[in-house]
Amino acid sequence: MEEINIFTLGNGIRVVHKQVNSTKILHCGIILDIGSRDEQPHQYGIAHFWEHMAFKGTARRKAYHIINSLDSVGGELNAYTTKEKICFYASVLDSFAEKAVELLADITFNATFPQKQLDKERQVILEEMAMYQDVPEDSIQDELDELVFKGNPMAHNILGTTDNVKAFSRQDFTDFINSNLNFDRIVVSFVGNVPLKRVKKLAQKHLEVIPRQENRVNRQLLQDYLPDHQQKKKEILQAHFSMGKPAFPVTHQQRVPLAMLMNLLGGPGMNSRLNLALRERLGYVYAVDAQYHAYSNTGLLSFSFGTEKKNLKRSINVVQRELRRVREKALGTVQLHALKEQMMGHLAMGAENNAGVMLSQGKSLLDLNRIATLDEIFAEIKKVTAAQLQDLANRELDPETMSTLVYLPKNNGVY
Repeated sequence: MEEINIFTLGNGIRVVHKQVNSTKILHCGIILDIGSRDEQPHQYGIAHFWEHMAFKGTARRKAYHIINSLDSVGGELNAYTTKEKICFYASVLDSFAEKAVELLADITFNATFPQKQLDKERQVILEEMAMYQDVPEDSIQDELDELVFKGNPMAHNILGTTDNVKAFSRQDFTDFINSNLNFDRIVVSFVGNVPLKRVKKLAQKHLEVIPRQENRVNRQLLQDYLPDHQQKKKEILQAHFSMGKPAFPVTHQQRVPLAMLMNLLGGPGMNSRLNLALRERLGYVYAVDAQYHAYSNTGLLSFSFGTEKKNLKRSINVVQRELRRVREKALGTVQLHALKEQMMGHLAMGAENNAGVMLSQGKSLLDLNRIATLDEIFAEIKKVTAAQLQDLANRELDPETMSTLVYLPKNNGVY
């Protein structure tokens, strides 16, 4: 197994490196522990907007030069924003490692937010918001967040509001960055066939020279959750259903068993209980999902599907029946063994994706202050018992404790 190395630069930025000799591609990324939950109401949407604007100009480069820099050598440059993270990352032939590191450092820390580009990008983001609204399986998940995390910064949409997006100024970006950037909460992650010595040299040359910034942001805990239930009519053909509640944070000792339960019910495998019941046996849905997202001081578990309006009530009953099954009947020895093998197989396949490993090891170092090996995770999975899963299901998977959101088609949803 390849060794993982971690070191800290003089300005507080941590670097994690994993050398993989069997590839010619280097994946590297700068992960910031800043996200939409760190925004004030007048800033909703600015973290995501910042991610866009980082590509639109720095003191050294115009937008075209940023876009072309890695594309011209067959590489890729990308970014994403979540409720707790902003990440800028790249994949290139390892011979262009320095080009990638220098570019990532430049767009992350030296963005200038040119006014012309800012005005143009507003429209791009407004189009992104409209596109998102046209995809009910996406928008219903964000609206479920609003129900579950009501009154907490976790509730609001990452894209923000149209009024905010239209109003943001260059100063707003500077203010947000200066009040949230903390070099102790930044990790630069490398995976590829680049030796540790070279990674250290590149990090020192292009990242250690950046003046340290330090801000302490206290993320608000969710208080006094109460289930909420809403129903909305939309210009759609299917009815859409989502149900969820707060769950364990990323540091919780029951995080792995809960992930196993959600995988059993509606994970990526075609043999999940909800997929077998709703799609394979009844033909009511194309897809049904059970998800568990763990954040720094909270989490979210949710179930969702789309179906023809006439089958909505029966489909909800099926979901409730499957949740009742895992609460009332413990898994047998064979079922438990199969669940563990499936979980470990999925994780092992994920470890074959070097780009995914690069992102996950950076996030893990930020969230857990360590990076668990596959063997350590497998050991956690193997020690989970059927009684433990059943007890957890009884405590966490009661539909009476969950919020629900339903989208109904305005015109009866006739196909």
